[in-house]
Amino acid sequence: MRNATKTLAIALTAGALTLGLTACGADKGSDKNGALVVAASPVPHAEILNYVKDHLAEKAGLKLEVKEFTDYNTPNTATEDGSVDANYFQNQPFLDDFNKKKGTHIVPVVTVHLEPLGLYSHNVKKAGDLKSGATVAIPNDTVNEARALKLLDANGIIKLKSGVGNEATPKDIADNPKGLKFKELEAPQLPRALDDVDAAVINGNYAIEADLKPAKDALVLESPKNNPYGNFLAVKKGNEDDPRVKKLAKLLTSPEVKKFIQDKYDGSVIASF
Repeated sequence: MRNATKTLAIALTAGALTLGLTACGADKGSDKNGALVVAASPVPHAEILNYVKDHLAEKAGLKLEVKEFTDYNTPNTATEDGSVDANYFQNQPFLDDFNKKKGTHIVPVVTVHLEPLGLYSHNVKKAGDLKSGATVAIPNDTVNEARALKLLDANGIIKLKSGVGNEATPKDIADNPKGLKFKELEAPQLPRALDDVDAAVINGNYAIEADLKPAKDALVLESPKNNPYGNFLAVKKGNEDDPRVKKLAKLLTSPEVKKFIQDKYDGSVIASF
């Protein structure tokens, strides 16, 4: 009888544990009814997300939490490990390079806007006024460095070797008429470097943060036509069908957000939908 009682107790305990684990699993699944946590660069990404949060999300039944990051690495690693649900800060060439190098599994959901890359200077008013031997600062991450060099190539400042892609470096310059010197820096440092170099190619978000107006202040600026560098909402692969992600994707490409981008950024950020 004692053995039968002991067996029954063990069975009841096991059942309770199973029930507990099932409940925990249910709780985990119900997280999709909680706030969607999105990692974003402060400008313009977090500003756009906060507009959605303050003006559109509640009516759509979406709880949204925005976490700001100032670097280009943490948002993807945080999305990969589940610290955040999604991110909004990057373009396809950058993501392809990141996934390849870091072994992450981040995928795009919807493209929202383009931040044209621009060449800026405190010393000259036109790109053609750059002196021989001038120093130009460029981003040091693979994709944005190539993008910067392509911008200079497109505007006749340098000429790249034929066929170079998204991994171009200064070594791929075929012709450098002015003998420009290139200083490779982390993208967030570029606006501050303007006092120390003759010019700098700066990502749109960092330019705006530094009170530069890309549409007015850039010596040369990327064209939005057929531009592959649109910024998108992204998630870890497998989470594309999360109802909260779908709601946010719809809101980010709404007429209200397009008007917000047009009114707030005056051509320095361009809606891509």
